[in-house]
Amino acid sequence: MTQQCVLAGVSRATVYAQQKPKPVDGSDLLFSRLIDEEYTRRPFYGSRKMVVFLKETGHSVNRKRVQRLMRQMGLAGMAPGPNTSRPHPEHKVYPYLLRGVLVVRPNQVWSTDITYIRLAHGFAYLVAIIDWYSRRVLSWRISNSMEAVFCVDCLDEALRTHGKPEIFNSDQGSQFTSEGFTGVLKRENIVISMDGRGRAFDNIFVERLWRSVKHEDVYLKGYATMGELVLGLTEYFVFYNGERPHQSLGQKTPELVYRTAIGGGAVIVNKFGGAVEETPVPLRSTGVSSTRSNSKKQNRGSAVQLLMKSNVQLKLSALLS
Repeated sequence: MTQQCVLAGVSRATVYAQQKPKPVDGSDLLFSRLIDEEYTRRPFYGSRKMVVFLKETGHSVNRKRVQRLMRQMGLAGMAPGPNTSRPHPEHKVYPYLLRGVLVVRPNQVWSTDITYIRLAHGFAYLVAIIDWYSRRVLSWRISNSMEAVFCVDCLDEALRTHGKPEIFNSDQGSQFTSEGFTGVLKRENIVISMDGRGRAFDNIFVERLWRSVKHEDVYLKGYATMGELVLGLTEYFVFYNGERPHQSLGQKTPELVYRTAIGGGAVIVNKFGGAVEETPVPLRSTGVSSTRSNSKKQNRGSAVQLLMKSNVQLKLSALLS
């Protein structure tokens, strides 16, 4: 170590100081836990509403602190505005290609997202990749940072284990717009789609997965360490894929629907989106082009309609502030 420091021209004290873990603020952990629970219930809440919520629970917290904690957790309200998450300025952002596309088979569309997971004395980030047709979780990873490498590892595992999709959808976070992540998709000739800014329902199936993971497992078990979290989530995702019946799948499990290619499917329709036009990206197996809206109307007070192949219709509405 001494020789390395001499060659690098830095003192050993500087290197050792950087190796020491930063102490975790107990109040930050408390506020992060409360924000995470409220955001899971109301994903349209931004920092202003979170400040009000915390005040109502007896905690006087200024907005800057709430903004910092929400950025740390990767959370942002659904309403578009100056504080929503942005991609890296040098990364390419791709258009959203899934509005109006019928998902009629496994491995037609995959999607991914990252969520914050609280621990007793810290936090972690969870990334997962799911198949839209069956809702099956294809792979997942946890990390103590928001770097892109654990997302790329998750993608590599899904491709290695399950083949490849026709379209891969994500949000515009820097992890997914990075060359390391998109480069893997382009290498495999997979069409890339990204959610529109402020449109949380564009990736609604992953958002619903996070709600299930947290309410059915994380909040109940209260994991203390990363090791406990890995073991617990391993057990939960086995249950989620192979045992837990899904109403949208006719009470079948994601594993069964993925394996048999019977009983799944979905389409996201923008009910008030106006005229639609075909994109130049056809689906490889059908030759049918995906569609997108060219409407320039504002999205305030709009509703997104989800039509499941099993004829179960769910209408989710969000008043955007």
